[in-house]
Amino acid sequence: MECWKNGTMAFWKSIPILFLLIMSLPAFQATAVPVASLQVLIEQTPVGETVHLEPGIYTGPVIIEKAVILDGKGQVTIDGLGKGSVLLLKADGVVVKNLIIANSGDSHDQVDAGILVRSSHNRIRNNKIENTLFGIDLQEAHENMIIGNDISSKNATLGLRGDGIRGWASHRNIFRQNKIHDSRDMVIWYSNDNIIEENEGWNNRYSLHFMYSGGNTVRKNTYHHNTVGIFLMYSRDVTVEQNTVRYSLGGTGVGIGLKEVDNMTIRNNKIVYCTAGFYFDLSPFQPDRYNFIKANIIAYNVIGADFNSTLSRNIIKGNAFIDNLETVRVRGKGVASENLWEGNYYSDYEGFDRDMDGYGDFVYNHDIYLDTLWMNNDWMLLFYGSPVTSVLNLLAKLAPISEPRRLLTDPKPVFSPSAAVLFSEANLSYDPPVIDMEKDDEEGDEMPARFASHGDDDEEEEEEENEKELDKKANYNRYFLRQ
Repeated sequence: MECWKNGTMAFWKSIPILFLLIMSLPAFQATAVPVASLQVLIEQTPVGETVHLEPGIYTGPVIIEKAVILDGKGQVTIDGLGKGSVLLLKADGVVVKNLIIANSGDSHDQVDAGILVRSSHNRIRNNKIENTLFGIDLQEAHENMIIGNDISSKNATLGLRGDGIRGWASHRNIFRQNKIHDSRDMVIWYSNDNIIEENEGWNNRYSLHFMYSGGNTVRKNTYHHNTVGIFLMYSRDVTVEQNTVRYSLGGTGVGIGLKEVDNMTIRNNKIVYCTAGFYFDLSPFQPDRYNFIKANIIAYNVIGADFNSTLSRNIIKGNAFIDNLETVRVRGKGVASENLWEGNYYSDYEGFDRDMDGYGDFVYNHDIYLDTLWMNNDWMLLFYGSPVTSVLNLLAKLAPISEPRRLLTDPKPVFSPSAAVLFSEANLSYDPPVIDMEKDDEEGDEMPARFASHGDDDEEEEEEENEKELDKKANYNRYFLRQ
């Protein structure tokens, strides 16, 4: 009994000592701390080998100047600590994958980014890039593969964010299966022959934006809840196919926009629930070029096709315009009939198909009556569909007191959106006539009398205008010099 009491007392007396021993141990940390800087590890790794990374947080900035493999295996974070760009690729053939890259600086001038790419033939795969001003920025970087990355920008207002992906003078790259969200744009500048496919973008300004670029392919992407889905500017020879664009809302919401572009092929896309499905502005730009809009579904938008002015040489065939509030709008009292409209489906078509060939028996004419009030004044849309305007519009159609404005005529409207003929090759095919610019120039040499020069001042003004036009054409062509 005495022994048991002594043992118990000894145990209780030892508790303070045990407590002090436990408190003196190093504090446990959930995240491993690297024993060497990432920059040193990269410099110690031979060319072509994998950098050995322990799980944990490494700090940037980091510069890679040799072809190595940087694989975080989903357990490594590179933290830029809010200063500059986190990772800079200066060597060709680098592999960066399975990393978390976070916390770049805030400078737009310095293009603070998660990854700066200044080299070619790199592979950037399956990384999560977050809280970086720009996500991945390529400058004069060619034949890279950017695949499977999740990219978001800083928590800022839309215009002050950086671009999720930006390509500048970068050719023949592949951007595939990336998720770009809560950023500003994905923008391709002065860059040719790139492939953008199977990406998803949301909560951005422009999910995809082209400037002065040619020969690019955009396919099988999904863009939703952005201000603009796809916008093509000052570019040519771009193919946009099999994409889905939805919920591009707001006063400037556009599904697919075209501004001063040529030889665009836009086909098999779905554009739904947008303010404007298509937007056209000075396109085609060159007088001997066309744009081809085929086999698209444009449904449930406020406006199906919005033209900034009277345009021509857009080939619009085999599309389905389904339940848009307005099928087409043309600003500035213009018309859309100078484009080719043929073989499209219009949900407001009021004809029949008695011979069951898939086409309506009568032409489709889109005339506007009272609708002209809101064609040029967005504020008037407040009264769209109200009982008073509906009655007035109906009366104007039944007993017009003035000639309606005819926006377009389709001589072969398709009767049903499910008709096999709608997307058939026979309905979609069209070979546009070749425009002989030399002949047009010769015919234009004889100026009508009302435009004839009436003095030296007029001749000088004409020479200045000609010089400006030549400079504009030279600048336009310069942007498309291919590598």
